[in-house]
Amino acid sequence: MTIKIDSNLELRQLKLSDAIDIFNAISSQREYLKKWLPFVAFTQELKDTENFVNSVVNAPEDKFEYTFTIRKQNEFVGLIGLKDSDKINRITEIGYWLSEKFQKQGIVTKSVKELCDFAFKKQGFNRIQIKCAVENKSSANVPKRLGFKFEGIERDGELLSENIFTDLEVYSKLKND
Repeated sequence: MTIKIDSNLELRQLKLSDAIDIFNAISSQREYLKKWLPFVAFTQELKDTENFVNSVVNAPEDKFEYTFTIRKQNEFVGLIGLKDSDKINRITEIGYWLSEKFQKQGIVTKSVKELCDFAFKKQGFNRIQIKCAVENKSSANVPKRLGFKFEGIERDGELLSENIFTDLEVYSKLKND
């Protein structure tokens, strides 16, 4: 499945062949990405990424979560997806990351907007959450720009590299917002 955002940008559902692009992006910008992304420390070889992609693509139906590569002019630039979904209560969370050289172009904001439409209209979710490390201002600006409501701080909500916990800002948007 592909979600077309504009003439240059699309979300393409994750497939096994994407593992090499993902691994190369992580490997080539490890220092930049590891500041906010705990999985970078555990992604040491291509097999690690292949295992991740396989777990997403071949998840059992009751555990399946939509994950997409973000592509600009068909080039891999990042990942975005639904996570920690509670289908009974129709709540999901959006997680995302973007390669450093593609920052500050509105790519994530446009991608999150389209994924929200997909989650609300096609998947029937009522609530979407985004959690961002308190110090990660670029990431937190995305839900702010899209009209998400700030709900508060989740204390020590994520364990980053080097065994350091970070507080998370929690934002939400409801289908009827």
